[in-house]
Amino acid sequence: MTKITPVLLSGGSGTRLWPVSRSLYPKQLLPITAERTMFQETVRRFSGEAGFLPPLVICNDEHRFIIASQLQALGISPTAIVLEPVGRNTAAAAAIAALILSREAPDSLMLLAPSDHVIDDLAAFHDAIKIAAAAAESGNLVTFGITPMHAETGYGYIQCAAPIAGIDGAFSVARFVEKPARDIAEALLRNGNYFWNSGMFLFSPAAWLEELSRHAPGILTGASQALHKSARDLDFVRLERESFAGIPGISIDYAVMEHTAKAAVVPAGIGWSDIGSWSSIWERGQKDSAGNVITGDVLTEDSRRNYIRSDSRLVATIGVEDLVIVETRDAVLVSRRDRHQDVKLIVERLAQANRSEASQHTRIHSPWGFFETLHLGPGTQVKLIEVNPGAALSLQYHHRRAEHWVVVSGEASVVRGDEEILLRENQSTFIPIGMKHRLENRLELPLRIIEVQVGDYLGEDDIFSLEDRYRR
Repeated sequence: MTKITPVLLSGGSGTRLWPVSRSLYPKQLLPITAERTMFQETVRRFSGEAGFLPPLVICNDEHRFIIASQLQALGISPTAIVLEPVGRNTAAAAAIAALILSREAPDSLMLLAPSDHVIDDLAAFHDAIKIAAAAAESGNLVTFGITPMHAETGYGYIQCAAPIAGIDGAFSVARFVEKPARDIAEALLRNGNYFWNSGMFLFSPAAWLEELSRHAPGILTGASQALHKSARDLDFVRLERESFAGIPGISIDYAVMEHTAKAAVVPAGIGWSDIGSWSSIWERGQKDSAGNVITGDVLTEDSRRNYIRSDSRLVATIGVEDLVIVETRDAVLVSRRDRHQDVKLIVERLAQANRSEASQHTRIHSPWGFFETLHLGPGTQVKLIEVNPGAALSLQYHHRRAEHWVVVSGEASVVRGDEEILLRENQSTFIPIGMKHRLENRLELPLRIIEVQVGDYLGEDDIFSLEDRYRR
């Protein structure tokens, strides 16, 4: 079998899993279904397997350090981590990947895999990939059709046509059906020749670029320009913004698959789910005797068929049925389970109101560690800051706030004006307005401090960086 480069797509924001998933820390970067994150679980499906080359990752620019750290935790060195300056859907991402691989690994196939899917039967998935690879080696653009379990309205469908000669298990595509209404979905299920569209694809870079130039040449032109003008930034490939932003934001299906004569499908029963909603997590979850799926500190009384998740405090229910209840430190979602597709409407309203809950958690991750807001009031903010071993914040100053630091654990190397001091547990320092400063952890254990900010403005844009090892 020809070598395959997994192309891992990590650009989504997972709005239907709000408030746990948010645009600055979406579902694929979280441990939603396992101890590892969904992105890490996707990486591991191909790691160490014969026939697979190191992955090529295409992700949102804002997630670059999280992606890099999660790969590092697995001991994986990717072919590249490509940064999208703006989201432009899957056709543009596939074009960028094909252009890179046509240069770096021209004889390989490319397997596009969203990084927020779950696959329970890995052996069956690898068997399906072998069939798809045989079809792709013949010049076909192959997608994977998932055996439908029910009449789902949240997925697109693929209808099989004639078998592909000489490749058992692969078929030409008769047509693609967009997300259907309930009655149409039920009819497709009864037909037996329709499969859910998984959004995973396998083809050669050359075949994809040829069909893209035929059916969507504007995407190929924009992708070529964005890659040609790209820049290396640490371990990342940073696409040129203007060229990439001008690419039409459409899917692989819309751009090519619905038009090409080379579309093929491999039906696959692989235990697949895109974990697109809280209802889908309830369906997969381990249920108690009343049909509830419970995560965290939860008490139920006379409650049935609910999904209840608590991240930070006790949640108690009495006499409720068929609900989704999700609690985080700064938000609580309560919804009927059959309204799972409408959670994104709440996120849209939050975004329109410029509320931070739409995009970020109270804990904000950075390449050096994280900070978490413990209290925010007029003129005062209290944060917990954790600095990773060997990491440092930027050398910076503020125009409108002063800061008090107290070391909770570890040892802090502090630049304070023209002096450098060491602070250990229970020791503290004061950073006046306008003084340059930096916090660094030179030990092999995490450093934790409490920071108290005082001033007439406490926004993150009152940070003036003088020097930053992460080039932000």
